[in-house]
Amino acid sequence: MASIHPLRRPAEQAPVALDLRAMDNLRYIRETMEGAASFTAVPGWGGVLIGCTAIAASVIASRQPTAELWLATWVISAAISALIGSAAMVRKARRADTSILSRPSRKFVLSLSPPLVAGALLTFALYHAGATAVLPGLWLILYGAGVVTGGAFSVRVVPAMGVAFMLLGTAALFSPAAWGNVFMAAGFGGLHLIFGAMIAWRHGG
Repeated sequence: MASIHPLRRPAEQAPVALDLRAMDNLRYIRETMEGAASFTAVPGWGGVLIGCTAIAASVIASRQPTAELWLATWVISAAISALIGSAAMVRKARRADTSILSRPSRKFVLSLSPPLVAGALLTFALYHAGATAVLPGLWLILYGAGVVTGGAFSVRVVPAMGVAFMLLGTAALFSPAAWGNVFMAAGFGGLHLIFGAMIAWRHGG
């Protein structure tokens, strides 16, 4: 006759089920809080340094005799600014004991990147079409658009800065081409100085 094994009582299974449910709930809460958090590693003093770099670049670019050298000056300035911004963000994130690869950081970067990539592609196309006069306005508008979309996951001053860039870029598009370096200095220089100082003051460097 086959032996009969008693079934495990529900009370013996309850602790395991409760432990698993609690772990799932904690994981959900942690992911929800991380997803709702703002990206606060936007550099303040790094933005100020970028502004200083842009003002220097505008002076150098205004003295270039050809469109090729003018464009090269601003491309080099953009590369330097990207390095400064990246290093400043990593430094600020480490000081705040947060990961630069957190979900808010990824959202910020993924939202910022598409307008910048579009700007790079349009720069190449417009240069070969001989339409470099529209580049200052285009750069300001697309950079501003990226800052607005990325700033949706950051502190309020960041999207406000993006709107200021877009307004300045709109003015540049409908102004004489000779004013291009002035708008570039006012935007990538002046706005970065102003908003970078505001971010550093309100949210740390």
